[in-house]
Amino acid sequence: MSEDKAAESMEPAPAVPVSAPAPAEINSIPNGKGHETGEETTAAAKTPPGDTTEQSDDPEANLAESQEFLSNMEDKKTTRFTDFEGKTSFGMSVFNLGNAIMGSGILGLSYAMANTGVVLFLVLLTVVAVLSSYSIHLLLKSSGIVGIRAYEQLGQRAFGTPGKMAAGIAITLQNIGAMSSYLYIVKYEFPLVIQAFLGVDKPSGEWYFNGNYLVIMVSISVILPLALMKQLGYLGYTSGFSLTCMVFFLISVIYKKFHTHCPFLDFTFNNTASVTSVTNDTGYNPACIPKMVNLNSQTAYTIPILAFAFVCHPEVLPIYTELKNPTKQRMQHVSNISIVVMYTMYFLAALFGYLTFYGEVESELLHTYSRLDPYDTLILCVRLAVLTAVTLTVPIVLFPVRRAIQQLFFPNKTFYWPRHIAIAVTLLTLINMLVIFAPNILGIFGIIGATSAPCLIFIFPAVFYIRIVPEEEEPMRSTPKILAACFAGIGFLFMIMSLSFILIDWTSGSSKASSGH
Repeated sequence: MSEDKAAESMEPAPAVPVSAPAPAEINSIPNGKGHETGEETTAAAKTPPGDTTEQSDDPEANLAESQEFLSNMEDKKTTRFTDFEGKTSFGMSVFNLGNAIMGSGILGLSYAMANTGVVLFLVLLTVVAVLSSYSIHLLLKSSGIVGIRAYEQLGQRAFGTPGKMAAGIAITLQNIGAMSSYLYIVKYEFPLVIQAFLGVDKPSGEWYFNGNYLVIMVSISVILPLALMKQLGYLGYTSGFSLTCMVFFLISVIYKKFHTHCPFLDFTFNNTASVTSVTNDTGYNPACIPKMVNLNSQTAYTIPILAFAFVCHPEVLPIYTELKNPTKQRMQHVSNISIVVMYTMYFLAALFGYLTFYGEVESELLHTYSRLDPYDTLILCVRLAVLTAVTLTVPIVLFPVRRAIQQLFFPNKTFYWPRHIAIAVTLLTLINMLVIFAPNILGIFGIIGATSAPCLIFIFPAVFYIRIVPEEEEPMRSTPKILAACFAGIGFLFMIMSLSFILIDWTSGSSKASSGH
């Protein structure tokens, strides 16, 4: 592995006996920084205090050793998985991770709040945010111990080939399902937005009202060029724009709260849109009083929605790989800031969406606004902004899938443009075919997501941590490993709940269960 090679390359000439402190030198390359040429040079320069005098006595030997070390590192660089780490700024990394977190699940959070109550929703959302941050901590800690910043390689280090295959397959299926759901939204929402802007009630077969054509055009003109970027860091600009679109969505939801009376009346084509109410004082209308805690038959269905609201774990290590000056603490700060920002946006969007429609809110918030006025210009702009944000999230989600495929099938190959392009084109073609020809496949991806998401968020980070952290450092009965084991148990619990709700939906013919992405 990389840390073993680094240790061999740091062995000096026999005249300088420093082989004993080798473990300390290996530990001085934390958080996978052993993959960085410049960082390994810095780490190699860190020698135990007792050896400082010896090395300073023979500068020529030290120079020869440094040249040999740098030569070895240049040779090693050609066999790494990637050779463009450490160039993405802190801010761009926050944008990318925030965009990875922010999926279409935000549209269903108001419905979740309506079925849990404001206080219970806030408690659940806070718990999930803390658990997600803890999960990322486990990934980064495991990555730092072995000097590996690839989810699949962590699986191999923990459980060998089966662990590597499990991680790679889970990432691939989870993210293909997410990308399919995003393009599914584009396929069915984009034509409706165009119809509303043009004021067309019944389209007569024009190609620009055909969702299949539109999703192909969006994939070729927007998603594919971004997916061909060599570095994930370059997508920081589009991620920032995507988050800006979601901020516009949030501002519009807050604005609409203060311009929509309660209770509202559905839009009818025979009359103008009626948004006024007989009772202007909402304090006397029981339908317009927010519930702090609400337990009903739908409450349990909202738990998976919240549990998977912060899915970003397949993207954490690729973003960590490209982070400038990477350390565990720095990457944890990136994760914490992203989670806090998304947590704030999630809560505000859910709160004001719920306070606008109360118990009438639907599982997809924007559809509820269409009941007020389907031709509302602001809501049409919001729907277009959400479509833009969802579209710009697809390249971010595609990167970990391509990386997983390369780790599984081309683990020792250097970067190669034709392979890089071919994987992206193949993935987008496959996803477009699924969305166009097999839209019902989303039900299958619901099962896959309910299985792979708990693995990637809860189970894998915990069991990898337990296996990778040496027992000399943390015994099996130590508090950190006991907490990790409990964390894995929570993952199994969420998996069982999600699968059970999906199966109940299938047997009853409803579609109440959902996921955060």
